[in-house]
Amino acid sequence: MRFSCKTNDLNASLSTVSRALAARSPKPILEGILLESCDEGLRLVCTDLAIGIETVIDATFAEEGRIVLPGKLLCEVVRKLPGEICEITVSDRLQTTIRSASSRTTITGFDPVEYPELPQVAGHEFDMPQNVLRDMIGRTLFAIAVDESRPILTGCLMEIGQQEMRVVALDGFRLALRREDIVGPQEPVSAVVGGKILGDISKILSESEDPVSICVSRSHMQLEVGRTRIVARLLEGEFIRYRQILPEEWQTRITVSRSELSSAIDRASLIAREGKNNLVCFKIDGEQLEITSNSESGDVQEQIAIETEGKDLSIAFNVRYITDVLKALSDDTVRMRFNSNVSPCVICPTEGDAYLYLVLPVRVFNG
Repeated sequence: MRFSCKTNDLNASLSTVSRALAARSPKPILEGILLESCDEGLRLVCTDLAIGIETVIDATFAEEGRIVLPGKLLCEVVRKLPGEICEITVSDRLQTTIRSASSRTTITGFDPVEYPELPQVAGHEFDMPQNVLRDMIGRTLFAIAVDESRPILTGCLMEIGQQEMRVVALDGFRLALRREDIVGPQEPVSAVVGGKILGDISKILSESEDPVSICVSRSHMQLEVGRTRIVARLLEGEFIRYRQILPEEWQTRITVSRSELSSAIDRASLIAREGKNNLVCFKIDGEQLEITSNSESGDVQEQIAIETEGKDLSIAFNVRYITDVLKALSDDTVRMRFNSNVSPCVICPTEGDAYLYLVLPVRVFNG
C-alpha cells in the first residue's frame, strides 16, 4: 500500500479513532489502528471490542491495501511530523515507512487479516443535534457509579421515545436526569451505555447543531457523525427503576441563586474536606439559608438570601455530591425541594423539567 494525505487530516482522524484504543489487551493487534484504502479515501478503524470507531479522510493512493500499525506509536509519530503532506508506504513484510518533509520513520505493522470488523448495527433509528446529545451526557455522566460491584450502574440509561429522550445516571447516593424533546424512533427503546464510552463519544461530538444519526439494537448503539461511525456495546442487565424513587411531593422548597450557592459551598468545602465525613450543613430559616461546615481545623458559616415555601429545615450533605450538581448547571437560579432531613433533596429548574438531580442527605446525630 502506498498513499499520501494531509498531515493535519491524518492527525485529527487518529485523535478521533484512538479513543477506542485498547490500553492493555491479551490480543496485541487490538493495540493497533487499521488503515485501509476504500472508495471514499483512507479508512481508519480502532476498537477495543467494547467501542469501535472508524472514520474516513481524503487520500491519494498509488497502491491500495491495508495495514494495522501500533496505535500509540503511530499517533505520536504523526503528531510530530514537520510537513503539511505525509506519504505512507507499506512493504510486503509489513514494514511501514512514513515520510513528511525531511522526516522518515519506519514502523513494523501487524497482519490486518486478524483485525476484527466493526459490527453492523440495525435497529431503531433517529437523529438529534450533536450539541444537545453532548449536553445531555455532560450533565449526567458525573453521577455514574465507579464501584464495579454493580456494573450496570457504571453506565447511563438512555430512554428514547417518539417525543422525548432521557439520560439517567445514579450511583446509590445521587441521581442525575436530563430530559429533552426530540423526534424519536417509531417504537420506544432504552439502552445502558458505559460511562467511559459516553465520555469518549461526547468528546467526538461538536458544539454545533449538526445532526448525529443514532441507531440502537439489543446489543449495540451506533452513532454517525459526518464521516465518523462509532459502535458501542451496551451494558447487560436491568437498570434501577429510578422513577419509583423520585419524590412527587415536597414539604419545603427554596429558590436560590446558583452562583451564590456554589460560591458559598465552595468556601465551606475548604473546611469540610478537612473533616472525616466531608459534610456541609444547610439550615433553612425563613428567607435565609445558613451553610455551615466544621472540622478539627476550624469552621465556616455562610448566609444566603432565598425564597422559601413551606417549613424550616436543617439537613446535611456530603459536600462533593452537591458541588458536582452545581458544576453541571448553568441556570441563574435553581430550586431545591425537601421533605425531611433524612429524605432525598431534589434540585430542579425554576421553570420546565429539562433536568432533575436527587441527592441523599447524611444523617447527623446531635449529641
